[in-house]
Amino acid sequence: MHLRRKDWLDLLTIAGFCAFFFCYSLGAFGLTGADEPRYAQIAREMLQRQDFITPHLYGRPWLEKPVLYYWLAAFFYQILGVSDSAARLPSAFVSTLMVFAIYFHARRFRPGAELNAALMTLSCAGVIGFSRSASTDMPLAAFFVIGMLAWYTWFAGAQRLWLSVFYVAMALGTLAKGPVAPALAGLIIIVFAIRERDLKIVWRTLWVPGILLFLAVALPWFIAVQVRAPQFFREFFLEHNLERFAVTNLYHRRQPFWYYIPVLLLAVAPWSVYFVAGLVEHLRHFRDRAPGTAAHDPLPRFLVLWIVIFVAFFSISRSKLPGYILPAIPPCTILVADWLQRRGDKPDRLWRTALHAAVVALLTVAAILAPFLIAARRAGQPPVLPPQLKVFAAVIAILVLAGVFLTIARRGLEMLRFVTLAPIFLAVAWLLRAGGPVLDAAISARPVARQIVDITGGEAPLAVYAPGHHVTGESSNREIQYGLAFYLDLPIARYDREEVPAADHLVVGRQGAEHDIAGAVAPRRVSRIGEFTPQRLELFWISPPPPPHVEEPTQSGPAPEHHHHH
Repeated sequence: MHLRRKDWLDLLTIAGFCAFFFCYSLGAFGLTGADEPRYAQIAREMLQRQDFITPHLYGRPWLEKPVLYYWLAAFFYQILGVSDSAARLPSAFVSTLMVFAIYFHARRFRPGAELNAALMTLSCAGVIGFSRSASTDMPLAAFFVIGMLAWYTWFAGAQRLWLSVFYVAMALGTLAKGPVAPALAGLIIIVFAIRERDLKIVWRTLWVPGILLFLAVALPWFIAVQVRAPQFFREFFLEHNLERFAVTNLYHRRQPFWYYIPVLLLAVAPWSVYFVAGLVEHLRHFRDRAPGTAAHDPLPRFLVLWIVIFVAFFSISRSKLPGYILPAIPPCTILVADWLQRRGDKPDRLWRTALHAAVVALLTVAAILAPFLIAARRAGQPPVLPPQLKVFAAVIAILVLAGVFLTIARRGLEMLRFVTLAPIFLAVAWLLRAGGPVLDAAISARPVARQIVDITGGEAPLAVYAPGHHVTGESSNREIQYGLAFYLDLPIARYDREEVPAADHLVVGRQGAEHDIAGAVAPRRVSRIGEFTPQRLELFWISPPPPPHVEEPTQSGPAPEHHHHH
């Protein structure tokens, strides 16, 4: 593969954007939700135990997900030390691999559109978000995309090496999240073969050396973990794959059937308008082009089927989360790059230019305001923004709207990439620098853990009291438990599971929970020793009851001895 000077410039440009969008200020706010700190902690325990077969959480086997994310995170921990940034690097790393794969694929099949395809993919809201997350979603998506592009390269006439890459990538996707990778790849290939009226495509894909390669990469870990933990098959395959998809709403992720249509449009923003334009055009011609003719070009049909099958498959699922359709974002952006290249120098319609400018402006304003709105919601306050911030957001919105619209209207679609990327770049920089500390206080356990270390030295037994599942505007008990457990590297008891420590301990509870906590630990003494208002949390110290002859003080009791470790 010969690289010209322009190619090297492209590759440097892509590397720079990947470094910024995926890695810049990766720890601007701490790990969020229940999954990020839990996965980060499992990787830490894997490294501590030097057991790279059975994932453990607080010393017990944790068999919900396969092992690839934990291996990658443990690798980064080994090099950089354990931190929230290192926990997020696996996603950033595999996202970068995926973007470069898209570049080289488009360079081969859409020469001239390769830089658009790569830059549009890496700047999608969904890709930026998940590439900065300590989760299994991006490792699955990246290897699925690399595998499907390799398969198409082989299908279009390249050597069997590409079919080997397909099988290895699907094996890595299986190690990232399970059998969903080869199952969906197979479904897309079968439907594509039916559409092309050539079922031999399926039989040619079922290549024995490739299947053996898949088994050689994927199977050893699955066998090893089953031998070590016989409950693995039941927990992983039956409970966390089949049940999530078809049987139950156990994980409270029920959404309407059409849920993934707005999710996909948001995930491909700021390119949503041109994605819809490209999709509509290709659907219009979906039946027109007869297979086997000289003008026949199956790539757009392959991309459309990939998108449609992903959205349809997960729309049927009982359990729905945004990350599930992450592998459907790259075919959307490749379709946009393809559509732009087909248009050539034709001027765009003004209504579509205006709509795109509005999407970019809205996305920019969302990046400015979202941290402050989220913070107000988590603190239980009305979503009132400072007047200066409103004025700033309004001015930025008008400037972006006018700038994007006028530039494309006057200079044409060749300016689309630049005029869209510039505000998105600045919006992400603002979100991380100005919004990062606000989000950290509102949605991460990191600052709560710092406060606990200031009070107790970080060594006292710890519990959480947060009854119920998820209360709107508040972090759930699982989020607090897993977040504090990662940042303090301590197992944390949960009162709602009747895990009340017998020893003196600190308990983190909701504002106003003192009475309920006192009832749960009676006759022991409950002393309020601090609060964390951004998340409506209070800290209480549980100590032995006072001797019978000592009169109870009217005020809250004393705090534990301060160790002040900094």
